[in-house]
Amino acid sequence: MSLDTATTSALQALRNRFGRAVLAEQPTAEGFPVVWLSPEVWQDAHRFLRDEIAQPFPLLADLWAIDETGRRHRDGQPASGITLCSHLISLARNADIRLKLATQGRAPSVAGIYANADWYEREAFDMFGLDFGRETRRILMPPTWDGHPLRKAHYARATEKPPFVMTDRFFDAEERATVTDPAELGLPVARDGEELMVLNFGPHHPSTHGVFRILLGLDGEEVVWAWPDIGYHHRGVEKMAERQTWHGFIPYTDRVDYLGGVISELPYLLAVERLCGITVPERAQMIRVMLCEFYRILNHLLFYGTMAQDVGQMSPVFYMFTDREKAYDAVAAITGARMHPAFFRIGGVAMDLPRGWQGLVQEFLNWMPARLDEYQRMVLNSGLFRARTVGIGAYDTDTALGWGTTGPGLRATGCDWDLRKARPCSGYENFDFDVPTGSRGDCFDRTRVRADEMRESLKIIRQCLENMPEGPIKADHPLTTPPPRGAMQSDIETLIPHFLQMTWGTHVPAGEATGQIEGHRGLTQYAIVSDGGAHSHRTRIRTPSFAHLQMLPKIAPGMTVADLVAHIASIDFVMSDVDR
Repeated sequence: MSLDTATTSALQALRNRFGRAVLAEQPTAEGFPVVWLSPEVWQDAHRFLRDEIAQPFPLLADLWAIDETGRRHRDGQPASGITLCSHLISLARNADIRLKLATQGRAPSVAGIYANADWYEREAFDMFGLDFGRETRRILMPPTWDGHPLRKAHYARATEKPPFVMTDRFFDAEERATVTDPAELGLPVARDGEELMVLNFGPHHPSTHGVFRILLGLDGEEVVWAWPDIGYHHRGVEKMAERQTWHGFIPYTDRVDYLGGVISELPYLLAVERLCGITVPERAQMIRVMLCEFYRILNHLLFYGTMAQDVGQMSPVFYMFTDREKAYDAVAAITGARMHPAFFRIGGVAMDLPRGWQGLVQEFLNWMPARLDEYQRMVLNSGLFRARTVGIGAYDTDTALGWGTTGPGLRATGCDWDLRKARPCSGYENFDFDVPTGSRGDCFDRTRVRADEMRESLKIIRQCLENMPEGPIKADHPLTTPPPRGAMQSDIETLIPHFLQMTWGTHVPAGEATGQIEGHRGLTQYAIVSDGGAHSHRTRIRTPSFAHLQMLPKIAPGMTVADLVAHIASIDFVMSDVDR
């Protein structure tokens, strides 16, 4: 693990400050330090890195747990039942650091230091049963759920339990469990002696963009408080990763964010390839970049149209679906699918570009610029749209980082942090494009940033079209490419590895690695743990939407319900990305 000067100085400052409380520095395949701390300095270390160190780490990118039960390859790591991990990022240093805590089920809370740690700690309690010494509610699972699903002892398939029978008694108990009492949440039920109206906004409401509920306390039309309730779309994707082969999990990544297509495949594969030591060929890298930018445009068009629709403009979304069909024509011709192509592979892509792909891509590049100009006039220049979005839901850069906001929501505040520029992967460093930013951090700027990003994506796609290199589309590596079939038919030494790889799957070397990309919604990160087998020991999926929804209680008070609808639309989330 080779660390740059900015990362090394942060690690040294941590050592100097906490001395022997820094228990170990774990060797991993990461490009950043992974440090084990003793429990008594867990909170102080986070406070030090966030507030006291020069060029601090203001972004808690993720916080999650690992059940160490049955894990064989843990050389150099302290004994632990459940390991708690926090991943911090310094934009000023362009550096990451990961802190780890060995626990037997109890851990200090850092929710008072990083505001967005609250939901992550609730998730660690929900999935692993970690006790943070504060009142913690389940966040993804129903309140009546028995057990903690990501523990190794918890069943993975319904067939491992007796057949489920819905009884009247069970149904009534589940219904009662869904009732939420604001007083139990510490939320006021009155203001200035007047009782507040408590409104369930969702989970079935078109303006919540999915099965998402917000409990609102209203004084007339004014929002006094908002309490988001998620988990209705939870499917246990991280649990599924533990029982799929490394290749077999690729189609599941498409469905984490069902509008992102191959974008969610990329960080997962970057992590696996890092562990395997695989270098992806240039042609495969450029194909990956081109398809990712197609899906960025596809997502942003859907956002653009529905954002306009949510504030009263009906026409734009219909025009933009025509554009999306044009893009899908090219995507489907290349990948064979539309929304869920599962096209990327460990070491490259599934197949080469088909004959005639250039014509379809060129047609789309010729089509879109004039359409974006029209949407500028139709939406962004509209007096109605500006009246409904300018100054609404505004926040600054510090607030955004404190709540884990990345992507267009962060760049709308004026911060130009984009991983494609800051730490490029897959050859993004070879492309000429700009990073659009805003200044107010409001609903309007979040829309304008995404509109401008589509123009930059078109520039990247055009460069792919004009500079696509020749060469292989998959790495010639034993962990990704089986031995040639002809050789397999002639000698047993080739037949055996071919048979094992095809039946058991790729065995990824033991270790830990992380893949990060600038997704269409922000920082998307996969942190994987391999125990040397054909399956993941732990796959942690950091999605931007989960972090972005958590800020609603901070931003919503003082808005009208109509403004809240505009703000929710401007976040651009999908509940599959939130709940996983």
